[in-house]
Order: sequence, then structure tokens, then C-alpha cells
Amino acid sequence: QAARHGLKAVLTMTMPADTHTITDLASLQALFGPVGEASLRKEVSHLHPVYQRWIAASPFAVLATVGPDGLDTSPRGDPPGLVTIQDEHTLLLPERAGNNRIDGLKNILHDPRVALLFMVPGVGETLRVNGRARISVAPELLQRLAMDGKPPKCVLVITVETVFFQCARAIKRGSLWSSGPPAEVPTAGAMLAALTQDGIDGAAYDQALPERQRATLY
Repeated sequence: QAARHGLKAVLTMTMPADTHTITDLASLQALFGPVGEASLRKEVSHLHPVYQRWIAASPFAVLATVGPDGLDTSPRGDPPGLVTIQDEHTLLLPERAGNNRIDGLKNILHDPRVALLFMVPGVGETLRVNGRARISVAPELLQRLAMDGKPPKCVLVITVETVFFQCARAIKRGSLWSSGPPAEVPTAGAMLAALTQDGIDGAAYDQALPERQRATLY
């Protein structure tokens, strides 16, 4: 115990302080400056009708959750209107078939706080929703949100706390909706083969994947 404390004292004395790391709010705010009026006024505590129109056009969102083992983000997609607007304070997000990891759902059991980032193809702005979620398997709700005759596994009933749109700078910087050729990245099979030292046959995985995805989309 004494030896450990001694080593810590030596390291504290010999290691130079990092003068380039921001550790307090005042320094952080000074770095960026004041928040513009529009950036403040665009945030509301409910689903304003103009935001409802935006959500109704969105086919894709990223769901963020937090739990005892850390953070999770995962994509959600459906035809436009992927979430149902129950009222100005409530969203319904169906949980479709997936890989059964359910990382985000497990997080929600421990901490109901969630965040959603909605995107519309070709549109630079995104929409951010923060709130709290509960997991429902109410039969009426599952049947109501069925797709191709198949109900979701469950439904996230999200109570909205804050809503605001994000400007288009990030989308423009990344040229996300550019019409250029797709980037050449490893396929799903190639990644699995590399991660398992060829324990999974990557070529066979890639060959079977399109049909498996088609058959299990809903």
C-alpha cells in the first residue's frame, strides 16, 4: 500500500501537467463563444407541429442509450414515418427483427434515458429528440405497428423531453448525400473472417447475406 502511494507521488512529480486538456465549463464555453438566439429558440419540450412534419418524413434514426456497461447507439429504419407520433409528448418506436443483441433494450431496463437522431435522405438538417423510454408488448400496440403482417418484437414508448433540429454543417462536411461511388470498405463477411481468424467463412457469409436479409427484414 505504501509502495503504491509512493509510486503515485513520484509519477505526479515527474509527469508534466497537460495544459491542453479542457477540464472546466468556463474554459469550454470560452472556446466556443455564446450560443446564438436561433440555436436556443429552436429547442422545445414537445413535438411542435413543424417537428412532427419532419419526423413523419424520416425513414432512418439512430437510437442512443446508456446502461451499467456503458453507452450504445444503433440504427433504426422503416419507410418514412418510422416512428408513430402518438401525441405531442409521445413517440412509438417499433423494434423489428434484428441480431438479438438487444444492447439498447437492456440499457433501457436500467436507465430509461434515450436520444434519437432522425435523418432524411438528401436533407442536410437532422432532428434530435431526447426523452425517456419504456418497453411495451401490449398486443394492440404490436398489431398496430405491424409491417408486412409481422408485428414488432416490442415497442419503445418514448416520452419526449426536448426536441430541436441540428444544422446541416456536419452533413455537408461529410458529403453524406453525395452521389459519388460508394466507398470500398470490407464486406460483412470479410470483417467477420478477420475478427474470427477465418473461424467464420466470410465468402459464404456474404453469399448468403442478401437472401437472409430479404427473408428476415420484418
